[in-house]
Amino acid sequence: MARSRFDSASPEETRAIGKRIARLLREGSVVALRGGLGAGKTCLTKGIAEALGVAEEITSPTYTIVSEYQGTLPFYHIDAYRLRGDDDFSALGGDEILYGNGVSVIEWSEKLPQSLPDHAIIVEIAITGGETRRITVRERP
Repeated sequence: MARSRFDSASPEETRAIGKRIARLLREGSVVALRGGLGAGKTCLTKGIAEALGVAEEITSPTYTIVSEYQGTLPFYHIDAYRLRGDDDFSALGGDEILYGNGVSVIEWSEKLPQSLPDHAIIVEIAITGGETRRITVRERP
């Protein structure tokens, strides 16, 4: 996969970009999201989940760390914000999730550099204005 860049002018466009990213995903895929508070990580995740057949409303998993949903595949929404690093994630069973048969989307993935598989898709979201975002999608280096 080559590096792709998208510009979003609204939450709806960010969600639509998430749907486009979902087309790249299959069993075992990991999407590592990076971006500051309010960048649109959860909004993008909602688009990915919707495209993968998740009917439930996706919410920020900040207090539960891992939320599991069922779509065409098991869908794991992970928020690493409160984790202290890879050891915390591993203690929660994170490795089994990432190397399982579902699709995993990780917010604040930069906190888990050793946990990300080599095949992870890195998505960086930069705030460029009030509701505008620049979204860069690439393979893990």
